[in-house]
Amino acid sequence: MELYEQKEHVERVILVGIQTGDSDPAEASLDELGELAKTAGAVVVGRMIQNREQMHPATYIGKGKILELKEMIWETDATGIICDDELSSAQLGNLEQELECKVMDRTLLILDIFAARAVSSEGKIQVELAQLRYRASRLVGLGHSLSRLGGGIGTRGPGEKKLEMDRRLIRERISRLKKELKEVEQHRELIRTQRKESHRKVAALVGYTSAGKSSIENALTGAGILEDAMLFSTLDTTTRALELGGKQTVLLTDTVGFIRKLPHHLVEAFKSTLEEAIYADIIIHVVDASNPQMDTQMYVVYETLRQLGVKEKPIVTLFNKQDQVETPGAFRDFQADYTVCTSARTGEGLEELKQVLLEILRKDLVYVERLYPFPEAGKIQRIREIGELLEEEYVPEGIQIKAYVPYGF
Repeated sequence: MELYEQKEHVERVILVGIQTGDSDPAEASLDELGELAKTAGAVVVGRMIQNREQMHPATYIGKGKILELKEMIWETDATGIICDDELSSAQLGNLEQELECKVMDRTLLILDIFAARAVSSEGKIQVELAQLRYRASRLVGLGHSLSRLGGGIGTRGPGEKKLEMDRRLIRERISRLKKELKEVEQHRELIRTQRKESHRKVAALVGYTSAGKSSIENALTGAGILEDAMLFSTLDTTTRALELGGKQTVLLTDTVGFIRKLPHHLVEAFKSTLEEAIYADIIIHVVDASNPQMDTQMYVVYETLRQLGVKEKPIVTLFNKQDQVETPGAFRDFQADYTVCTSARTGEGLEELKQVLLEILRKDLVYVERLYPFPEAGKIQRIREIGELLEEEYVPEGIQIKAYVPYGF
């Protein structure tokens, strides 16, 4: 019996963007789209930007550019195009008809990466939910591509076997997934309640994708989370205890990386994960200080936090990847309460970060000097759990302590 080697389908894509007067520079946005395409396993063979007041309602780009794009597809032997915005079903359908090739948008690309990266059952449910919502709103425009066999971007992950579903079946599946996600959210809510009752403070790591959140958590706690240079290398939330000077402990939890034009399908589907930032006591904003787009990325993070309703929390900004910064200088974040220059690779600034966290935690505590009779010695263990025990001395009357404890303890 002959065995045939199956070659993996590699997309050859052209990136297409629009530069409008009031938007971010299209070149930088297209650079990021190229990174996303690479993460999804595609090869970028060309790019095109059109200056327009707004995207064409029927075809995204103008008729002249479509003819230009057709020539580019033929010259580069491209298998498809990726548009840098979320397209409507009409735009998808019209472009596919005009170009006679696969048409994808930024949202589909990000969904595809999420489908490949989801590991936990919660992550898989969230991705499938987002995929189905995306497909449900574009069933008309995706007519040809849904019936096309073959692999590539947009066909992997939990949504793969449901490409031929009609709206009714998709609605039923979405309803079932929502119920499953509700159960997961209830479990997450229970964990949050237990944390609150134990008086353990939570610090949430937030930041632009690839800013180094996982690297920071690994360096601080040895969490063993996947680290690579790809965008969205980790989707699933990880929480680890971080000891601060041996006296206090804070729970460090990460969140999915933010990105410009983050699809609303994903924000909705990943709300329970992103809510870790809402319920955290401290926000640790990780910034890639070596990235030329640093200021734009910081803006995107703060805008996403604002949309989520995260406010009135102490913010510590880490200007990370200092080992890659070519010209070290003064880094500032006027929206943060504290700033620390760090490098997860060399360990620079990590001890300073611990001291900053300790300082923040102490603001919610009061300093006491007390004598506990021996029968009440159990209270000292409780102080170790919820406060900070500085000194303890055994005297004939009992145990003399100096500590930081919560108000009213």
